[in-house]
Amino acid sequence: MKQRSLTISAAALLAFASGCGPSGNGGQLVGVPNTMMYRSPTPLGMVFVPSGVLKMGASDEDITGKNEALIRTAQISGFYMDATEISNQEYRQFTNWVRDSIAHTLLGDFKDMPDGSQILDTRKAINYKNPDVQDQLASLYIAADQSGWGRKEFDNSKLVYHYEVFNFDEATKNPNQPRTNYIVKHDVSVYPDTSVWMRQFSYSYNEPIARQYNWFRAFDNYPVVGVNWFMANAFCNWRTQLWRSEREKNKQYFEDKFRLPSEQEWEWAARGGRNESPYPWGGPYIVNKKGCYLANFKPQRGNYAADGGLYTTPVNAYFPNDYGLYNMAGNVSEWTGSSYFGQAYDVVADVNPDVHYRIRENDPLWMRRKVIRGGSWRDVAYYLQTGTRDWEYADTAKAYIGFRCIYPEISQAVTNRPIRGRASNR
Repeated sequence: MKQRSLTISAAALLAFASGCGPSGNGGQLVGVPNTMMYRSPTPLGMVFVPSGVLKMGASDEDITGKNEALIRTAQISGFYMDATEISNQEYRQFTNWVRDSIAHTLLGDFKDMPDGSQILDTRKAINYKNPDVQDQLASLYIAADQSGWGRKEFDNSKLVYHYEVFNFDEATKNPNQPRTNYIVKHDVSVYPDTSVWMRQFSYSYNEPIARQYNWFRAFDNYPVVGVNWFMANAFCNWRTQLWRSEREKNKQYFEDKFRLPSEQEWEWAARGGRNESPYPWGGPYIVNKKGCYLANFKPQRGNYAADGGLYTTPVNAYFPNDYGLYNMAGNVSEWTGSSYFGQAYDVVADVNPDVHYRIRENDPLWMRRKVIRGGSWRDVAYYLQTGTRDWEYADTAKAYIGFRCIYPEISQAVTNRPIRGRASNR
């Protein structure tokens, strides 16, 4: 019996060796060859925020805030972050893409695929001034006698972005369920709410900025406002698909997705490596040695123009922090991906902490709160502090809230310094 067993084992080894064929590895363990070219992606307009230890929470001067945001230590993995807030011009690229996609659908611009299916062909330019094209796209326009301006114009309420995401968190909790149960579908109206300039400032003449801010070229480099939390997430999804399709076309590795930063990631980036400093530039002052203000906010009990900006300012105004990030204090407050709970700092983890809750349709108002950070052009200096927490309802758009994206960089985030320890035999 023993001899027969040895014979079978030898035959199995011989079959294994002959079945594999010539591998060119000399029988050594070399790993599976990678057909994708890896090159660490650096998205345009982003800067790298390295891994590090964040002493998150209120600064020493913030006595009341210390009751809600206790100072504690957390490890944050590195990531790329937009150097500036998303501008009107950048957001317009998104809304134009949505407009063109809807128009291509109505015009029947589809391309036949080898498997017999059809996909939308967005390569063809659309001449919106062509009368025939306008007739086919009539459902996207407001008639001249109904627009209020005496001319036909595009109905921006038709700009709805549809996307689907896989709820990985819920799927991992129920691994025996079909994955299709965790596909979440979204339909988001993405055009900025220009009425925020009128509705939020009663007894104030803001009609000119309300009519011009989102489209007039003079405001191209100003931060987009009038976008709620859902619109900011839709932008991140669109940006991810845009980036992924280009890299996959060139057979390049794709690491993760664009998203809003967590509350702690935002705070770590805003501090610029200056732990326990009240402001992104250090502190504790909000003016430099020449007496110039270092951010766009509400100084001197309401002298808005004293800092150089009556409303918002260009996204690259003022000096950046030590990570190269502009306007992490002031200009516009910024959406984060985190849900707001008063005692959140008491329960979060020590590594990459976050409190994230997926809003459901029938949730009460207090569960629809999302964290905003950084303060804005209408806020006093207290809200400019890196440790100050604030919130807004996710479905609310304001004239003083914008956003910026991050892109996780896994390869640098895990190890950003040499590892010291026991030597390896390999």
